[in-house]
Amino acid sequence: MPPLPELSTFEVEQPAVIAGRAWDGVVEAVQRADLSAQTAGTVAAVEADVNDRVEADAVLVRIVAVEQDAVANTARAQLRAAEAAAVVAERTYARFDALSGAQYVSRAQLDQARAERDAAVAARDAARARLTQAEQQAGYTVVRAPFAGVVSRREVEPGETVVAGQPLLSVYAPRDLRIEVSVPQTRAEAIRRDPRAHVLFPDGSETMSPRVIVFPAADVASHSVVVRVSLPEIATPPAPGTTAKVVFDAAANGGAESESVRIPAASVAQRGELSGVYVKLGDRILLRQVRLGARDEDTVEVISGLKAGDIVARDPVAAMQAVVAQRRATDSTHE
Repeated sequence: MPPLPELSTFEVEQPAVIAGRAWDGVVEAVQRADLSAQTAGTVAAVEADVNDRVEADAVLVRIVAVEQDAVANTARAQLRAAEAAAVVAERTYARFDALSGAQYVSRAQLDQARAERDAAVAARDAARARLTQAEQQAGYTVVRAPFAGVVSRREVEPGETVVAGQPLLSVYAPRDLRIEVSVPQTRAEAIRRDPRAHVLFPDGSETMSPRVIVFPAADVASHSVVVRVSLPEIATPPAPGTTAKVVFDAAANGGAESESVRIPAASVAQRGELSGVYVKLGDRILLRQVRLGARDEDTVEVISGLKAGDIVARDPVAAMQAVVAQRRATDSTHE
């Protein structure tokens, strides 16, 4: 068989043995709100900045309300006129109804008075609904904190024109935090039976999770199960987005479970729903199907299909081209 063309490869390394299996996760706030403008206008004032602590219902952003107030005032005037017309129509109908018994008014006149009364009442209700909508729009010019928390992001400045849906601020509650990690489904049941978890932070501090929830279903693509790890109240709580490691005691006692390995994500060849890597065996290179687990920015966990010592091509495209070149060389030799 002709030799393989030059190909960049790497050797799968033996996973480190640790007391308990550590999984990478990111701290997130359970209670978090992204506040957006609900009406258009010019920002009059921004009352809070990043890292500011705010109380529930505190004013965060004020939007100039001249247009919205004018619409609300117009709606109030229209409602007063509609209410007056409804009172007149109701009294007119009452008089006609009283006179109809003595046949001083015709049936047609009574029906006409009833229709005018009903139309006036409907117009009053419509005016009341328009006022409610106008007052709601005017209320949107003052943006308040939905709960006590910390401002994590600020998107606007005074004098800036905003439209409905434009982001303004983000707020989170610092005392209610959690981490979600993805673990292989082969380990999920052990963690479900023994839901103990330690959380290790980059500054060296650690804490014990008061509650661990293992999701009931696995992800179809990665064959992993999400585990939600709650954090207790910490004197100096980590900010959302902080990376942390979660160590499950149960995952260290897998016994028959083989340790998964991690490889560069770029070395994985995706063929529809199937994942594979090109493994070098002597002068041959073969596409081997693998089952993937949790991913991070540059690497991916291989739950099954690879073991320590396997030689894997770094670039699956180059590996496929090498296989094709080797086959062509073989075919030409046979001819």
